[in-house]
Amino acid sequence: MAYQRNEVASLRIRLDERAKHITIVAGPRQVGKTTLVKDALRDRPNLYIAVDQPAEDPDPLIFTSAAQTSSKATSPRDGEWLVGEWQRARIKAKEGKDSDKCFVLALDEIQKIPRWSEVVKGLWDADRASGLNMHVVLLGSSPLLMQQGLTESLAGRYELIRATHWSYLEMHEAFDFDLDQFLYFGGYPGSAPFIRDEPRWRAFLRSGLIEPNIERDILMMTRVDKPALLKRLFQLGCDYSGQILAYTKMLGQLDDEKGHTVTLAHYLDLLSNAGLLTGLQKYSGKRIRQRASSPKLIPLNTALMTSTSGYSYDEARADRTYWGRVVESAVGAHLYNTGHPDCEVYYWRESPHEVDFVLARGNRLAAIEVKSGTAPSHTPGLNAFAAKYKTHRLLIVGEGGIPLAEFLSYPAEHWLA
Repeated sequence: MAYQRNEVASLRIRLDERAKHITIVAGPRQVGKTTLVKDALRDRPNLYIAVDQPAEDPDPLIFTSAAQTSSKATSPRDGEWLVGEWQRARIKAKEGKDSDKCFVLALDEIQKIPRWSEVVKGLWDADRASGLNMHVVLLGSSPLLMQQGLTESLAGRYELIRATHWSYLEMHEAFDFDLDQFLYFGGYPGSAPFIRDEPRWRAFLRSGLIEPNIERDILMMTRVDKPALLKRLFQLGCDYSGQILAYTKMLGQLDDEKGHTVTLAHYLDLLSNAGLLTGLQKYSGKRIRQRASSPKLIPLNTALMTSTSGYSYDEARADRTYWGRVVESAVGAHLYNTGHPDCEVYYWRESPHEVDFVLARGNRLAAIEVKSGTAPSHTPGLNAFAAKYKTHRLLIVGEGGIPLAEFLSYPAEHWLA
């Protein structure tokens, strides 16, 4: 049996309940959202439609006999088309109303329908008024466009299932990755078959992930006055992963001295929302000061960092300084991917002391230091932080502390327990 993520079970539980909210499956590109939904639809009456693909006969290995696909029409995939498909799903839901499993309408790549959220809002509200018990699952490859539609029209009408970058434990269980392979090749399941052919692996990352994320998910749906600057910012974040850079210094590195730091901060937010690169803020206990701090750049999947580095797998492991940055970046990405939005991730620095990561949820704090070489049992940075803030846990990850593989096998909230 193919590997299934935990989110499959979560989605099945919701589909077994009476339909009260639209279910949104959201996350970055290439993390298996479509596979997740198809796995959850097994043995349950459904109408699954991939908005961006022509209709085809259903796959008997995936769908039940009650499943149907969209008719072979040449009409544009617009609001009128969506209304027609929704009505077809309503008919099937009513035909199977006595079934022990609720009918499901699943729409993949929903963001490609113009004004999709407004149309969905009207159709969903009409179903609630009529008492129709039909689940609706929406998913798409553009996190930014999905977020925009949910914020504008569907507030209060949906529940979210987050599909994040794959963790070390998932890549180990699904593809037998060892720790070093995960650190270098990252957590993209689609690229796993190519790791023995590194040029092919890098080409897949560029053409199947990085370029679509930036060109389609950001530049096509958000006003970006300086697209070249945004692209260079992404590359800068990969080159300086794990490092703290002031916005003014970034502008200098990007050869854009006339740029505005507010613009750069906005572009970093866009990259973060797309699941590519985030800028962690300095922990100070005060949100205003945190937002004004210089960010610590962390690619949200180490494959983004290594695939653009020029290092081969063996070369990366042989350069201990670079490999240390990979390790620290993997810890930062893991904390962000498994903690956001319930847990906030920061760094802390007050010269001469520094803490790699600070994990916060409510009034609980964990200070985390990452060591890729021999480390003492305590560090001055952790002690200085604990002296200033009430800290729940002080953690060393790596040599001299929690083994890296163990740390990466638990979600962020585990380390605040």
